[in-house]
Amino acid sequence: MPTITQPSTDEPSIDQPSFDASSFDIDAYLGSSVHLLPQTPRLRALHTVMRDRGARRDAFLHASDLVIRMLIEAGLDLLPYERHDVTTPVGATYEGLRPASPVCGVSVVRAGESMEGELRAVLPDVRIGKILMQRDKETKQPHLYYTSLPADITEGHVLLMEPMLATGGTAVATIRLLLDKGVAEENIVFVNLITVPEGIDAVCRRFPKVRIVTSSIEERLNENAYMIPGIGDFGDRYFGTDIGLR
Repeated sequence: MPTITQPSTDEPSIDQPSFDASSFDIDAYLGSSVHLLPQTPRLRALHTVMRDRGARRDAFLHASDLVIRMLIEAGLDLLPYERHDVTTPVGATYEGLRPASPVCGVSVVRAGESMEGELRAVLPDVRIGKILMQRDKETKQPHLYYTSLPADITEGHVLLMEPMLATGGTAVATIRLLLDKGVAEENIVFVNLITVPEGIDAVCRRFPKVRIVTSSIEERLNENAYMIPGIGDFGDRYFGTDIGLR
């Protein structure tokens, strides 16, 4: 059953990271907890379109979906597989693989919903849960407003979908919620479009078994906690609610 929660004022505090990126050494996380897509010319060309404030909407959506597909595929590559042999049309045996455990998606509303289409394109029968976690503008603390998750979410792996990982406060609260629901920490793969050292440190320091897949690690957060060079408000741009902002 979906859970709708009124925001409370007694939720545990999430430490807010400093905005000095030089204080975060993320090298120890790269390749183990953090999996950065290969920075190929093709990927950089797609990022150029996504980051262009003057990009046409159709071009922005096309480039975004292509990068999201890369991220979904990279996330699925981190899941366990087991041997599964099949007979080919010529009668030979192909020593193949198949997923060793069930997988579901969980999108963080609203921006995370931008990743659902590409996940369904790869896994048409995948089940997708939703979590609405928003930051209080005054306290800066994340509050849970809504959650609806598959009943058997603890029996497999979870692709947690959220394009932006900045300070890490919302991501930390969302991962804690999944852990409280019984999901094993090592079964969570956080699929993320762009992040910064501050966000990586916030998640990896608290949850060393969670794996992050991202397409870009930005330079830093500015004094307003915006990623630099950044991509703007991805959710607004993706869903077309940014009219007048670019």
